[in-house]
Amino acid sequence: MVGIVIVSHSNTLAEGVRELAAEMAGPEVKLELAGGLAEEGALGTDAVRVMEAIGRADSGDVVLVLMDLGSAVLSAETALDFLTPEQRESVLLCEAPLVEGAVAAAVAARLGEPLAEVAKEARGGLQGKVAQLGAGEPAAPGPAGTSAPLEEGLTLRLDIRNPLGLHARPAARFVQTAAGFDANVQVMNLTSGRGPASGRSLNGLATLGIRQGHEILVSAHGPQAAAALDALAALAKRDFDEQAAPATPPTPVAPPAAPPDAGQALTGLPGAPGIVSGPARHFRPLDPEIPTGSSGDPEAEWEALTRALDQVRTEIRSARESVAARAGDYSAAIFDAHLLFLDDEALLGPARHAIFDDGKNAAEAWHEAAEAVAAEYRALDDEYLQARAEDLTGVARQVVAALTGAAATGTLSAPGIVVAADLTPADTASLDQDLALGIATAAGSPTSHSAILARSLGIPAAVGLGEGLLSVPEGAELLLDGDAGTVHVDPDAELAAEYKRRSAERKQAAQSARAAASEPSVTLDGRRIEVVANIGSPEDVAAAIENGAEGVGLLRTEFLFLERDSMPSEDEQVAAYTSVAKGLEGRPLILRTLDVGADKPLPYLPQRPEANPFLGVRGIRLALEQPELLETQLRAVLRTAAEYPLKVMFPMVATLDEYRQAKAVLADVRAGLERAGAPTPDELDVGVMIEVPAAALAAEQFVPEVGFFSLGTNDLTQYTMAAERGNAAVAGLADGLHPSVLRLIRTVAEAAKEHGKWAGICGELASDPVAVPVLVGLGIAELSANAPAIPAVKQAVRGLDGEAARDLAEQALELSSAAEVRQLVADEAAVPSRSPAS
Repeated sequence: MVGIVIVSHSNTLAEGVRELAAEMAGPEVKLELAGGLAEEGALGTDAVRVMEAIGRADSGDVVLVLMDLGSAVLSAETALDFLTPEQRESVLLCEAPLVEGAVAAAVAARLGEPLAEVAKEARGGLQGKVAQLGAGEPAAPGPAGTSAPLEEGLTLRLDIRNPLGLHARPAARFVQTAAGFDANVQVMNLTSGRGPASGRSLNGLATLGIRQGHEILVSAHGPQAAAALDALAALAKRDFDEQAAPATPPTPVAPPAAPPDAGQALTGLPGAPGIVSGPARHFRPLDPEIPTGSSGDPEAEWEALTRALDQVRTEIRSARESVAARAGDYSAAIFDAHLLFLDDEALLGPARHAIFDDGKNAAEAWHEAAEAVAAEYRALDDEYLQARAEDLTGVARQVVAALTGAAATGTLSAPGIVVAADLTPADTASLDQDLALGIATAAGSPTSHSAILARSLGIPAAVGLGEGLLSVPEGAELLLDGDAGTVHVDPDAELAAEYKRRSAERKQAAQSARAAASEPSVTLDGRRIEVVANIGSPEDVAAAIENGAEGVGLLRTEFLFLERDSMPSEDEQVAAYTSVAKGLEGRPLILRTLDVGADKPLPYLPQRPEANPFLGVRGIRLALEQPELLETQLRAVLRTAAEYPLKVMFPMVATLDEYRQAKAVLADVRAGLERAGAPTPDELDVGVMIEVPAAALAAEQFVPEVGFFSLGTNDLTQYTMAAERGNAAVAGLADGLHPSVLRLIRTVAEAAKEHGKWAGICGELASDPVAVPVLVGLGIAELSANAPAIPAVKQAVRGLDGEAARDLAEQALELSSAAEVRQLVADEAAVPSRSPAS
C-alpha cells in the first residue's frame, strides 16, 4: 500500500490534514507528518524531519509526499538527497494541493491503487472545487417544471415547509448532513430558477433564496450519492430539525424619522417582550479599519488569516457556550451557522485568490470576500435571509479585528437602554445583562438573530424604530415597550406612571415565579425530588441558584483544561472548585472528572487520531492512560472536599474494573495527601456516570461499590440507539425517551433503590418537562437540568402523583418509539408535547 507523507510549515495544520484524510480513508493508510520545527509551536520545515517521516511511511512499497508552500518543497527535495538511490526510486514528490490532495490520495491508497494512480487522484483533488467556484451567473428562471442544469447523478425534489425557508439554522443542518457523505451534492431552486449551488456551502444555499413553499432539486453523484439523498430526504421530512415557532409579523417599511421631540413615541416592531425604562446608552460597534496593500509575503498573510480564523472560532464557541448556559442550547445554535462561515469555501476561496494572486493583505482580502457574499444576501427578496448579511458582516468584523488587533465589539459604561443602528448576534451575546436593561435598534426585525437572542436572554427589545432613534441624546430618558415595539422619548409623568404600573405588575409576576422556583420539588403524595443544575464554570453558579437550583448535579471540569497550552496546576484547580463550592453556599456539588477524548483533544496531551473517537480512548479510559492527569485532579478534589460538601463521579465508565482502577488511584492520592499532613474529607461520596449501555446492564454489580449513579442520557441514548447526536441523518433516533433507553434507566434506578442508593439524570433529558413524569415514575431521585429549565422542571414535579407517574412509566416501557412516549405524556398527563432538541 502507498504510504503518504504530509509536509507543512504548521504541525497543527499537518495534524488536521491527517485527521481529515484518515477519517475519509480509515486507519489502514499510513499517513506520516513532517509539520513545523522541533521547537513546539514553531513554524517552518525541516528536511531531516521529512526524511524520518518518509522512513515511517515506507512499508516496503512506495511513498507519496505532499507539501504546502515555499520551503516545504525545498525541504522535501533536500530530504531525498539524504536517501539512498534505491530509496529515492520509491518516493514521489507531488505538486497536488495539500488538503484535497491528501484526502483523495488516502482514499486511492486505501483501495490499493499503484503510486501513479494515487498521485493522479491527488492532483485531481481540486476538480470539484474548480467546478464549483468556476460556475457562471445563476441560470435565468425557466418554465415551471424544467430540469436544472445540474451535474449528472441521482436527483431528489423537495418542497420546503419551514416558515422562514432555509435560513441559517436549517441551512446549516443541510450542509452538515450533505458533508457527511462521499458525494457531490448540488442544489437548484426550481421555483426561482437560482442555482445550482453546492450543498456543502452555507452561503451557496442561502443565496438561492429558498423560501417556504419553494421546490428545490437536489442532485448527488459519487459513491454515497443515494445515501446522501436518503439522509437529506429524512432531514426535510423533519423540517430540517427546526422547532416550530410562532409566526412573526411582517416588517413594514419604516418611514424616515426626524430627531424625536420630548414625549414623542418611536414606533417599530416587537423584538422581545417586556417593559423597561432608563437612560439612552448609545452602543457603537467598533469597526476595525481595513489596511490596504500587502506585506509582500502571501504565505505569511495566509498564515495570519488562518490564525485569526482559529481565534474567532474560539470566540464564537465561547459565545455559544455562554448563551447555552443562559438561554438553552437551541438559542445558542444560532452560532453554529457562524462557525460554518469560517470554513466556507465561498469565503476562503476568494480570500485565498486575493492574497496569492492579487497581492492583498489578509484583512483586506477577507473583508472583500465577506462583503461580496453579504451583498448577495442583501440582494435577495426574502427579509429573513437579508438579515443574514448582518450575521456574516459581524463575523467578518471579528476576523478583521483579530488580524489588526482592534476590538470587535463595543461596551456599555453604565446601565441603560442600548441604542444602536443594529446589533449582530455577537454584539447581543456580549452585552452585560446588568447594564443592558433593554435594546432599541433603528434597523432590524423580529426575525433577526439578535432579536431571537434578546428574547432568549430575557432582554426587552424594540427593533426597526427608524433613523430618528440614533438622534436621541445620550442619557435621555426612554420608556421601551417590547410587546408593542415602541420607545417613548422623555415620557410625560402620566405616561411614565401608567407604564410604571404595568412594569410593577410584570415584576410581581416574575417575583412570584422566582419564589416558586426556590421552593422544594415535592410530588403531590410527598416524594421529594432533588432538582439541581448542570454548570460549566464558576460563572454559571449565580444563574443556577437564581433559577432555583438546590445544588449542582454536574460540574463539567473541562473549562479548566480546554483552550490553553498546559495542564492546570493542582492549586489552580482547587481555586476553581472552591469558587464553585463557595458560590453554592453549602448546597451539594457533584464534580465530574475530566471528560475529553480524541474528538476534543488537549493540545498539551497528544493522542493518536481515532477513526471513531466516541468509541475510543476518552473519559475514564484516557484518565487511566494518563495517571498524572487524574492524580492531580483528584488531589484538588480531595482538598476541596475537606471543606465543602463535594462528591465526585467518573465519566464514560463501561466496566467495573475501570471503576475499581479509578477508585484505587483515588485511594493512593488520599494516602499521599494524608502522609503530607494535608486535610482530606472523612468520607467522599464517589459515583459513576452511566453513559454506556454495558454499565447500565451491570448496575447490580456496580451498586455495592458506588455511592450513587448519574445517568448521562445524551451519550447513553447515542450508544443505545447507534445514533450520533450530532448527525442530522439519524437525529430522530437520538431521543432519550425511547423505550429502549427508558428500560436501561429503570434497570439502574431499581438497582440503586434496592441497595439504599440513589440514581439521578444529568443529561438533556432532565431539562425536558415532558420527560419528568416518566423519569420520576421510573424511580429517578435527582434531576440535574440546565439552569433556565429548572423552574419548569420543578413545577412539573409538583404536579405529579407518584402512583400515577409509575403507571405512566410502565405504559411508556410498552411502547415502541420516543414519539409515542411523548404523545402518551401529552395525552395522559396533559403536559404540552415538544420534540427533542436538535
